[in-house]
Amino acid sequence: MTTKTYKPTSLESWVSRFYRLNGLLIPEDLQPKEIAERIGIMYIEEPRASYSVEQDNFKLINVNENLNDYEKREHFYHELCHILRHYGNQMMMPKAFRELQEWDARHFTLYASIPFHMLHNYKFKDEKISENLAIDFNVPHHIAKERVSRILRNAIIKKNKTVI
Repeated sequence: MTTKTYKPTSLESWVSRFYRLNGLLIPEDLQPKEIAERIGIMYIEEPRASYSVEQDNFKLINVNENLNDYEKREHFYHELCHILRHYGNQMMMPKAFRELQEWDARHFTLYASIPFHMLHNYKFKDEKISENLAIDFNVPHHIAKERVSRILRNAIIKKNKTVI
């Protein structure tokens, strides 16, 4: 992909900007407990379904402790999206709003788990790129595979765009 460039989506750019503002610059910085602590969210793991709660200034993410480490990260990013980007109690909102929030959380999870600003040293022509990203970012392979697929699908040939 030497001639192709990639323009991140607005959500992708938002996540990278948020991370950079909070000093999250390399894959090793992406530790759920550390992220939560930096932005004032209580992080716990209990043997129940993952969820997030926000009331006034109190914010909490619970991740199901029975998940493997990769799945815990996926659940963390999903719940982080709800705290950072969504309002309201999903149990009380119309189905269409709830579905929109879940759609947003799925996309956010891809971008938050493998943020754009951390991808500049990767070779997307490498046939093992998905495996490398899954290992480096400690995420499930399906997340890395989907992330790579979207990047390659959205790569465009234009000047003044970020080169992958």
